[in-house]
Amino acid sequence: MSAASDAAETFQALHGRAPAGVWSAPGRVNLIGEHTDYNDGFVLPFALPHRLAAAATPREDGVLTVATLGSDGRVQESGPLTIADLRPGSVEGWAAYPAGVAWVLRDQGLGGADVMIAGDVPSGAGLSSSHALECAVALALLGLAGITPGTGAGAPTLHEVARWVQRSENDFVGAPTGLLDQTASLCCTESNVLFLDVRSGEMEQVPFPLEESGVRILIMDSRTKHSHAEGGYGERRRGCERAAELLEVKALRDIGVDGLDTALAKLPDELVPLVRHVVTENQRVLDTVDLLRAGRITEIGPQLDASHVSMRDDYRISTRELDLAVDSAREAGALGARMTGGGFGGSAIALVRESDVDTVGRAVKAAYEAADLRHPRLFTAVPSRGAGRDGL
Repeated sequence: MSAASDAAETFQALHGRAPAGVWSAPGRVNLIGEHTDYNDGFVLPFALPHRLAAAATPREDGVLTVATLGSDGRVQESGPLTIADLRPGSVEGWAAYPAGVAWVLRDQGLGGADVMIAGDVPSGAGLSSSHALECAVALALLGLAGITPGTGAGAPTLHEVARWVQRSENDFVGAPTGLLDQTASLCCTESNVLFLDVRSGEMEQVPFPLEESGVRILIMDSRTKHSHAEGGYGERRRGCERAAELLEVKALRDIGVDGLDTALAKLPDELVPLVRHVVTENQRVLDTVDLLRAGRITEIGPQLDASHVSMRDDYRISTRELDLAVDSAREAGALGARMTGGGFGGSAIALVRESDVDTVGRAVKAAYEAADLRHPRLFTAVPSRGAGRDGL
C-alpha cells in the first residue's frame, strides 16, 4: 500500500469518516552540496520514492489534532492543540513539527484540522523525514483552505511554502536548518536532480538518468540517528556566520575558490576549516552540474569522494559508521561515495555500477559486522516526484 492509502485508511478508522483529501511529500537525498544552503550557496538534491502523507479534514473550532501511524502499526495521537494559542516551546516531541507548520500558516487565515500522518521515510536517517512531514502538513492545511501552491492567481509559490516550513523549523521547533530539504521535498521532479541557487531561488531540473547510464545510487543508512536541533549543527552555522562577518561579505557564497587562500588568511584558526569546506563544496556542486549537463554521470564519483573528505576532515560532521560505509563501498568498487545530510549520523550514498550493487552492499554489511556494528539499512533509490495532492 502507498503512504497516501495508509494515511486515508487510518484516518477513516480513527475518525469514522473519510478525509477531505490526502497530500504527501517525499524524503530527499542530497547528491552533493552539504551545509551550503544556509550560506546562500548551491545544492543538488533529488526526491526519494519514500513519502509521508497527511490525510486531513477541516475543523471549525480552530483546533489541530494530529496522529501518526508507526511502523509497528500503532497510532500515536497528540492532544488537541488550539492553533491561536501556539507559541514556540509550547509543544514538544514529534507533534512540534506539524504544530509549527500550523503556527506559521495561521497568518494565512487557516482554521483547525484533523490530520493523520503515515509513510515510509526512515526517521533519523538523514533523509529529511521531518521536512517531508512538515511539507505534507503544509500542503494539507493550505489545501483544506482551497489554496494550491504554485498555481498562480495569487497562490503562494512552492518556494514561499518552503520558506514557511523553514520558519516553522527554525523558530518553532528550534532547529537552525537551511532551505535545502524543504525545497527538495516540494520542488523535485522525477528523473532529475534539483540544482538550486539558494540565494536567488533559481532552480534547474538537471537530468539524472541512472538506469540509462547503468548506475545506481545506493543509500546506506547507518542507523545512527541525528538531529538538527542538537548543538553541533548550530555551532557550525554560527561559525560560518561569524566568518562571513569577519570577511565582510553577506554570506560565504560570496567567496570563490580563487579567493579562498586570501580569505582564509584573514580568519582565526578555528574558522578556517569551516570556510574551506563551504567554498570548495559550492564549487563541487557547480562541477557536478557541469558533468551531468554533459551526460557524464559516471564521472561525478571524484566529486562525491572529495565532498566526504571535506565533511569528515574540515566540517567534522562524519561518524565512524558513516566513514566505514563510505570507505568499504569505495573499496568494493563504488565510483564515488559520501555521507549525505546534516551529519553526526544518518546516511551515506554511493554511486555504483548496476552490476556491482550486490557486491558493494555485501562489502558494507561485512565491514559493519567485522566492526561489531548494527547492520546498516541498504537500498537503491531513483529521483522521484515532489510533494502534492494524492488521488485515491
